[in-house]
Formats: sequence, C-alpha cells, structure tokens
Amino acid sequence: QVQLVESGGGLVQAGGSVRLSCAASVPTNDTYSIGWFRQAPGKEREFVAASTLSGGSTRYAASAKGRFTLSRDKSKNTAYLQMNGLTPAATAVYYCAASLAPVPVIISPGASSPCWGQGTQVTVST
Repeated sequence: QVQLVESGGGLVQAGGSVRLSCAASVPTNDTYSIGWFRQAPGKEREFVAASTLSGGSTRYAASAKGRFTLSRDKSKNTAYLQMNGLTPAATAVYYCAASLAPVPVIISPGASSPCWGQGTQVTVST
C-alpha cells in the first residue's frame, strides 16, 4: 500500500521560497511517477509538476516553469518541490500523488487515479 506524507508548507511573504517534501512509502521494485498538484480556495485541483521517483524527465505546468523545481532523493523515496519567487496566486493546499502510470498520464489525475497525500498548506502573503 502506497503512503505519501507531505511536509514543508507554511506562511511565506511574496517573493519568498518554500520547499515541500513528499515521503513515499512505495514497493521498491515498482516504478512510480510522482506528481505535485495544488488546490486554491474555490478552485479545482491543478497540476504543478511531475516526474518518476527513480529519475527521468520532469514536466511542469506553465505557471511553474522557471520558478518551481521538482527533485527527488531515490535513497529516501522522497520528492521535493522547491518554489521560488512566490506570489499570492500560489496560495493553495499542495498535494503529492503517486501512480504506476507514466508521467504524461499522472498529470491528469482522472486518468491515473493516483494515491494522494494529505496535503500541506502554503500561504503567500503580500
């Protein structure tokens, strides 16, 4: 059974940075894709970034390119989302997701039915 635990959220001023962590308990012989998503108040959950847990290319949403970086520590089965230059528009609950589906599929959660973490709140103040 896959378990995901996010951490690292909090309150940050506009222009600041936050690094989120997603510790994944996954079977070691399986290749999982890891995705980061966010849901702002009153809005639908949206894709932010995704990659394979073991390494490989990373995909980003247009809003994340150039400011957000997904990285991973294979030895710890942990994925990170480094977010720089934050604006209030980034305020949301951030979720990580894991799926055996490939990266191009996990970016559409309706298609991959991933396992979700509990989410971590990021609030960007002006």
